[in-house]
Amino acid sequence: MRLPQEIIRDKRDGRALSEADIAGFIGGLTDARVTEGQAAAFAMAVFFRGLSLDERVALTRAMRDSGSVLTWDLPGPTLDKHSTGGVGDTVSLALGPMVAACGGFVPMISGRGLGHTGGTLDKLASIPGYDVAPGLDRFRAVVREAGCAIIGQTADLAPADRRLYAIRDVTGTVESLDLITASILSKKLAAGLDGLVMDVKAGSGAFMARDEEARALAQSIVTVANAAGLPTRALLTDMDAPLACAAGNAVEVAYAVDYLTGRRREPRFHAVTMALCAEMLVLGGLAADRDRAEGRLQAALDTGAAAETFARMVGALGGPSDILEASDRHLPRAPVVRSVAVENAGTVVAVDTRAVGLTVIGLGGGRTRPQDDIDPRVGFSDLARPGDWLGVGDPLGIVHAADEAAAERAAAALRAAYRIGATAPAARQAILERVG
Repeated sequence: MRLPQEIIRDKRDGRALSEADIAGFIGGLTDARVTEGQAAAFAMAVFFRGLSLDERVALTRAMRDSGSVLTWDLPGPTLDKHSTGGVGDTVSLALGPMVAACGGFVPMISGRGLGHTGGTLDKLASIPGYDVAPGLDRFRAVVREAGCAIIGQTADLAPADRRLYAIRDVTGTVESLDLITASILSKKLAAGLDGLVMDVKAGSGAFMARDEEARALAQSIVTVANAAGLPTRALLTDMDAPLACAAGNAVEVAYAVDYLTGRRREPRFHAVTMALCAEMLVLGGLAADRDRAEGRLQAALDTGAAAETFARMVGALGGPSDILEASDRHLPRAPVVRSVAVENAGTVVAVDTRAVGLTVIGLGGGRTRPQDDIDPRVGFSDLARPGDWLGVGDPLGIVHAADEAAAERAAAALRAAYRIGATAPAARQAILERVG
């Protein structure tokens, strides 16, 4: 391959890269011939200069081909969903079991937290014993046995993306449309899927905050995925407020258990989860249309089949078999749990959702460096929603913290993230648009 610095220079100066250049650079990233500094420079050059469609497809394929590509022999379609990330986005934990309970197979390869957003893998890692990095043989066996398995990238699957993903998180290049597209699709193509549904977030808690940016990303992913042979659809969904009323790791697992068992089903979270699941069932030929798909999914929830599937997945990957009945006993709890009282009466007009996510990181629930450990206990629960009326002293939410000082800092940050006013905001739809 050409020297990495020459490839970086070409992209820095706005020149198109050849397929061979991209394949060579990604090969070097995989076997460590490309340094961390060079990878960071490449990411920054792409961030500012962008990639053409041909370059995006070449980057996606090169990252896919940096490791193994799975094939499946199952009595149903292999389907997956991917979210571009948000705050309180607990959908994957419910979605995989719901789709599996309806006859699909969901081999979901998820990531750690990125920027201000939570990561599905970090949430599952808060379950004692849950193996987020099983070998491929165990991964295959759990997908066949339980119908779904949510794990992290193994050393075999898209290893170049795993390295670049960590570098993007700490170099200010997370929001690159081109790098997001290649990162997501390299893992999904390596998973050997029959269909993919994308959840592209828009709003104050999304990487692509404006609707037009989110639409461009959705179109990029759908176009590149289909060009690479993976049937894909996308939904634009709202992230102007945390999707669930919980934000953190263990607190979101508890929320997912409550959702699956019917103890709590918030309307917006339910609407987004059902819409994504329905698209997957239709894409996989498991339902004729979205209405019929939603009927099947509701039955999977109501009968407990989806919850039981979640429990089977957790147990098969080493977690407690009684997670549904005893989540309070198994999930780690923060030593300081207290209410954050509102100081002025009024209606929740807006939430700076990104600020809420950053506050969770400040509590220790996310990373500022790739090597940082995460405290799975911390975060927020019972967060107030836009349109809620609160009297003086009513809770904006409940903070879960490692100590009193951290709880006080987080409480102040949460109050600053909420705007309280006299007039309820106009309702924003949970599902903004369908693409593809």
